[in-house]
Amino acid sequence: MKAAVCYEFGKPLVIEEVNLEPPQKGEVKIRLAATAICHSDIHVIKGELGGALPIVPGHESSGYVDEVGENVTSVKPGDAVVASSLASCGRCYDCNSGRPHLCETWPMNFEGRLRNMRGQMLVQMSRVSGFAEYTVVHESQVVPIPPEMPLDRAALLSCGVITGFGAVVNRAQVRALSSVVVVGTGGIGLNAVQGAAFSGAYPVIAVDISDSKLEAAKLFGATHTVNSQQGDAIQAIKRLTSGRGAEYVFVTGGGVTAIEQGYAMSAKRGTVVLIALPPAKDSPFFPFLMEFIGAEKTIMGSFLGSTKLSVDIPRLVSLYQSGRLKLDELITGRYPLTRINEAIESVERGKALRNVIVFQGR
Repeated sequence: MKAAVCYEFGKPLVIEEVNLEPPQKGEVKIRLAATAICHSDIHVIKGELGGALPIVPGHESSGYVDEVGENVTSVKPGDAVVASSLASCGRCYDCNSGRPHLCETWPMNFEGRLRNMRGQMLVQMSRVSGFAEYTVVHESQVVPIPPEMPLDRAALLSCGVITGFGAVVNRAQVRALSSVVVVGTGGIGLNAVQGAAFSGAYPVIAVDISDSKLEAAKLFGATHTVNSQQGDAIQAIKRLTSGRGAEYVFVTGGGVTAIEQGYAMSAKRGTVVLIALPPAKDSPFFPFLMEFIGAEKTIMGSFLGSTKLSVDIPRLVSLYQSGRLKLDELITGRYPLTRINEAIESVERGKALRNVIVFQGR
């Protein structure tokens, strides 16, 4: 089988033949149909999140069950599935407390079932390694979906959609008629926008430096847009919220500067939700500590939209099938694995919302 391997940070991925071990107890082998390119993949490839090499990136995936290991009962060979980086043991404190997305049983990247032709172990990014024709994951990472669900769109559900949409609906639990600002309107930001619109928020204000992405945000439910390079974005938000600032601000990119800007856009007792993974070298600091206390504001993190895979993925599929969730509009281009470096470059340059690697014969 072929896979795209990162041997050196900041260099193009190497497409080569690799070996995949069979699934062990509790594991599922998947014949991948599609894997979308997420900015987290780009951070890993550039070395901005640290970690070991060589690694096979990719984690926003879908495909068909090819083989199951011992004791696997939730899926069977031939099932169409979404494969996510969220693995849960079902036994730890967080799993038993209804927070399986916070399970810490397994590391996010680990030496899994992949080896190159020299016998060298390849790290599986996010426990998936979706830039490959096949992968082996834990049963808890796999959710069956209806066979009629298009798999290129289904792949988006495993990370970008649940991260943005879930941050609004699950983590922050935005109330109807609340004011919402989304800072950054890439793939995750657009899903935060449509999560806010789905929740009945008003106004829903999208903030970005790209006019084309702001136009896309309107399609996903933004009632207002602000280009932060064309004037004072903080004052623009204040004007759109009767001088108070927004009740909820979702920061989906931009690092420390965006976090500070998002905080300044929030109202008294407002909530700032941090979604995106900043580069490891960036360390936010809080020069606004006194205001943080005096205005009784809240800053919270949101990890993959506080998602319960077995519950949320079927719901999102139903919303898509009923026309209430936009997925088609997220995909800018579809590429074969042989053109993966071209697809990654397009995303990195801001030319695409989501590019999807589609495997031949899938």
